[in-house]
Amino acid sequence: MRMPTTDRVPFSAPMLLAVVALAACGSTSPSDTASEDGGLTLGTLSDSGTMGGTDSNGTDSNSNADDSNADGTGSNASDTADSTTDDAPKFDLGGAPDVPGGCGAGGDVEVDESFIWVPGTSDGTVAKIDTRTMLEVARYTIGPSGGVESASRTAVSGDGRFVVVNSRGTGRSTAVAANIADCVDKNADGMITTSQNATDILAWDTDECVVWTTVHADWGGAATAGPRGITWTIGDWNEATCSFIEQKVWLGYLAAAGNAHLVRLDGTTGMLEEDLIVPGWVGSGYAPYGGALDPQDRPWFTGLRGELVRVNTDNDPIDVTRITQPGNIQSYGMTVDPNGNPWMAGCSGPVSTYDVPTAAWVSIPDTSACYRGMAVDQDFHVWVASNGPCELLEIDGATRTLVARHALAQCSTPIGVSVDVDGFVWLVDQAGWAWKIDPDNVAAMQQITISGDHYVYSDMTGGQLKSVTNPPG
Repeated sequence: MRMPTTDRVPFSAPMLLAVVALAACGSTSPSDTASEDGGLTLGTLSDSGTMGGTDSNGTDSNSNADDSNADGTGSNASDTADSTTDDAPKFDLGGAPDVPGGCGAGGDVEVDESFIWVPGTSDGTVAKIDTRTMLEVARYTIGPSGGVESASRTAVSGDGRFVVVNSRGTGRSTAVAANIADCVDKNADGMITTSQNATDILAWDTDECVVWTTVHADWGGAATAGPRGITWTIGDWNEATCSFIEQKVWLGYLAAAGNAHLVRLDGTTGMLEEDLIVPGWVGSGYAPYGGALDPQDRPWFTGLRGELVRVNTDNDPIDVTRITQPGNIQSYGMTVDPNGNPWMAGCSGPVSTYDVPTAAWVSIPDTSACYRGMAVDQDFHVWVASNGPCELLEIDGATRTLVARHALAQCSTPIGVSVDVDGFVWLVDQAGWAWKIDPDNVAAMQQITISGDHYVYSDMTGGQLKSVTNPPG
């Protein structure tokens, strides 16, 4: 579909930052493991997708390696690209405005859109779904290699304008714009050529709402090393344009020597700005698995059944703090709560949190299964996808107690969990559908079919960054 570039659609999106829920998993007992392709298997943990052909499964053990709490170091690379601003009207979070009244030319702008972005692991795409109408409004190709891209992790910017999708099979990260105002007329024909519905999937490098892509130069080359954990920063609020500028993307991948790279990219261009090397990454042979931001704008990353790492962006030069996880944690999915404490979904293990002020690990009583994605809602309830048994957990984040185990009307392999701007919990099942769930009436969940296989653990809506950031003004 070709749309005039002069048709600058007014943009309105939630002012939310990402509490990313990333995971993978495998079983209901410590001897069982999970396949990254989905489903429960016994014996070893496997990861789908290798470059140049059909997916092959690598193996991995459930054992945890020890690691010290020593700080790592990273270089301070200078910025390589300038951020740009956008003059479209921005957003509000419903109810009392987050954006100051009279901001720029937009005044008090209410939310008029909300999307969930679901990666198509089986075909190298990402689906854009309107969370209010529950219709898939577009689907984008995020790499040239189809299913070999093995897309699995997403992160949505705090203003909802962009999504970045990580392809663990090809070492690629790709950004898509949510609004025509941010798409790029690459061939200068005065039109934006872009997808208009679920079946209108343009060939790679022809959709002009795919705004940048990068293959990380020194990733290890195997699917186990491809980028996974990812989060945005909120950026700086520009009062004149009523928009955020200087938004950054932090993500992690693994180099051939087993060293993790935690890199910062310019959110507008994808240009590399910072590359922190964490030697001897502890993560069962996989790239940094989960990523999320805390209220101090510091990214946290987890290793698969491995270590917990904080990127100290408030230090000069930036460095990292490495924290050993107890062997019983078995971390897969992760997020960060409003108090800045990371949460881990274990497989097989409990749901746990690391209490930063006391440096103590706290596991939630009566939780032990194969847990995958997780998210924190606006009432500080933590929602966790469970594969064994197949259900959705609800935890009170403040009291750190189990609230309920919710049965799902249809259940195969529940994976990703996100919260939209209206406070609805979204649960994506790998087998080809998602649930929209009212936290106050879980039994009335609504189902949407999404064609393909969807292996996703991360933030798909941008709605959860609200948990860890204050609104502008």
